[in-house]
Amino acid sequence: MDPTPASVTISRADVLAARWHAQQLDRAPGSAASPVDVAALDLGVQDTGPDGAAWALALRGAPDVRPGSLPPDLALAWTLRGAPHVYRRVDLGDVAVATAPFSEADAAKRVFDASRPLRAAGVAVLDALRTEARLERELVDAPTVKGDLSTRVTERLDEPYLRWCRPCGATHSYEQTFRLAALQAGLELEPGTSPPVLRRIPDLEPPLYARLGSEAVPRLDVVRGYLRFFPAASVQDVAGFLDAPVKEVRTHWPEHAVRAEVADADPGARPAERWVLADDVERLVGAAARLRDARAAGEPVVRLVGPYDLSLQLRDRVTLVPDASRAKDLWRVLGRPGAVLADGEVVGTWRPRASGRRLTVLTDPWVPWDARLTDAVAEQAERLRGFRDAASVTVAPR
Repeated sequence: MDPTPASVTISRADVLAARWHAQQLDRAPGSAASPVDVAALDLGVQDTGPDGAAWALALRGAPDVRPGSLPPDLALAWTLRGAPHVYRRVDLGDVAVATAPFSEADAAKRVFDASRPLRAAGVAVLDALRTEARLERELVDAPTVKGDLSTRVTERLDEPYLRWCRPCGATHSYEQTFRLAALQAGLELEPGTSPPVLRRIPDLEPPLYARLGSEAVPRLDVVRGYLRFFPAASVQDVAGFLDAPVKEVRTHWPEHAVRAEVADADPGARPAERWVLADDVERLVGAAARLRDARAAGEPVVRLVGPYDLSLQLRDRVTLVPDASRAKDLWRVLGRPGAVLADGEVVGTWRPRASGRRLTVLTDPWVPWDARLTDAVAEQAERLRGFRDAASVTVAPR
């Protein structure tokens, strides 16, 4: 085998094809051996949106997943960016390490404005997170609604840990410290609960930040994970995904990463310096040609991904959607649509609308859809109907 090159030159199409394959969106429905046989579970599958993590897993070939529930060998926890993510239950102890901050400086960045009053009071952010984790562990001895736990935690915390919340009309713990401390307290979220219900994870001792992210096992390491699922990414991209300081991410950058140049990148696109894991160079170079060859005589592979699907969590958004107006619509702050992906390229957006057991998929094509693409979208809408157990589905223009 040839030695790993110092750098590689690729095309935007190679990048999209490699990411499409790495994230297993090219898998056939139900082709995974089990729900845990989804690679994205190493980085976590975000459970946000109407169909959430279960639909994201189904799109990657997982069998036996349904809205609002999880198989027993999967678990839901607040981790990266304070968002709920699904992981393999057997990995939860290692996930707690992998998703912990790398350092005190990283912890301060991840909790946002909560760090200022803590530091002003002479309290290290990591110590504050440990304090909250201990309290949450002590107070959750049976399934507990988030609001009830928050109230009880607030009663036990000193002023630097607390903030006035205008939407709630009450004083309580900073949201991000409350969420990030939960897995460290050995707590998971009950799937399908709103408001969220927290419960103890069976047989898991509370980690309490005894080990930080720098000690993560390679398979779950979040920096390597981002590069694995988004090859040709920058240090800044990974930092944005983690809410971590760029300096910390650079310090923990994989030793054998290879520089990647995207030959046809938009001149206004950042970053100038992209990287790929050495083990992934061969899969990245020529990825677009291999995808074209595989689809030359077949139908396009189409996926209706949800608004917070991993495929849309990239931080170099201009790589996926070069048009600024399209990007603004796809990643709007409120009311985000999902994306219609065809072999890794966004060809439109979609929104589900339910009326009783009737489902409508409203579409907004970005390019003209030929008959094959139109039929493929209809097939995926039918797949969503079955996933939701709706009686019928209609695909209609928005």
